Amino acid sequence: MIIDHEKLKVAPRLLLEAKLKPLQGNRFQPTGFADLGAARYTLPDKTEMLLVESVQSIANHMELACWDSSAESMIPELQGIPYIRIIGTTGEHLSNSLLEAHRINSEYVMREARRISLSDGVRRASDRTFNEEFAEEIGYRKDGRVDWRKFHKGLFRFDLNSLIHGCFLEEIGGRLRITRILSGFIEACGVQVAESGGVKNNIVQPDLKDGEGNVPFPRTEFTAREIKAFFNLDLALLRGYGLGENAERLLVALSLFKIWRFLSTGLRLRTACDLEVDGVPVVTRPDDFSLPEEAGLLAECKEMITKCKADGLFSDPPVTDVEWKPSKKKKSEKVATNAAINQDNNPEAEAGDGQ
Repeated sequence: MIIDHEKLKVAPRLLLEAKLKPLQGNRFQPTGFADLGAARYTLPDKTEMLLVESVQSIANHMELACWDSSAESMIPELQGIPYIRIIGTTGEHLSNSLLEAHRINSEYVMREARRISLSDGVRRASDRTFNEEFAEEIGYRKDGRVDWRKFHKGLFRFDLNSLIHGCFLEEIGGRLRITRILSGFIEACGVQVAESGGVKNNIVQPDLKDGEGNVPFPRTEFTAREIKAFFNLDLALLRGYGLGENAERLLVALSLFKIWRFLSTGLRLRTACDLEVDGVPVVTRPDDFSLPEEAGLLAECKEMITKCKADGLFSDPPVTDVEWKPSKKKKSEKVATNAAINQDNNPEAEAGDGQ
């Protein structure tokens, strides 16, 4: 085993942090929020702080660690991991549960989509919607207790990414939600404002009004004494799911791989926020655990994928195709649920776990 799982057996959390720095120069652009802008705050000792990247945005970046966008599939080393592929009525790939903000609870999966099977080269849609099939898989009844073991095993079977990053299946029942196993954020310490600006040019009619001509604009960036990325792998929560040793080891290895892959390839967060790791990532809890290298983690993932498949823990085939058809309802006829209203779905966030 690449990972020393013995040192993680009783640890409630695995905490990791990595120092970062701008790839070029000293300025960087933090995440921005509607009606707020940059998230600035002050510590009791008067240190000026800045949220560079939110928990929601880091989750989005880490989810992409497994995905090859050019091939529209899992990276080769992780093929065999179950997920749900959303296809159109002519068989084209539209999206999947790795890319959707709400993961397995995407409206393109859990609302009206139906599972597709191939028989003698002919595509056939199920008589029932996928959410009806999944509800039966986990034994869910609106007037009964939730069998949480079945729920967690059902998620692992069809889309284990939803276990790692959290989900809220309000399309089936408002009780079906789990928090993230893996979370992360980036913050800067000792920040100072770096003001600048620019001009949007209209070289043909520069005197036009209402933003159509030449328009000067301000630009706010920041410098910082220190930038750090923080990651939290909730081992106690994972063990509580009762998935079994091989499933737990796969989720730990995959989570650590996602962290490494994000740090090694995913730190170009915005045009004006291109960062790199400054030094070596450090595990702060448990203090006697060493983080394996990215290649070793990928090798352990492959081994655990094979074992979980042999244990019958994955759907067969691992990629579940569901067909989505555009709704014929008018927008005015759609009723938003309270859950949908409360979920922030801006480009910097995804509310898959409803937390």
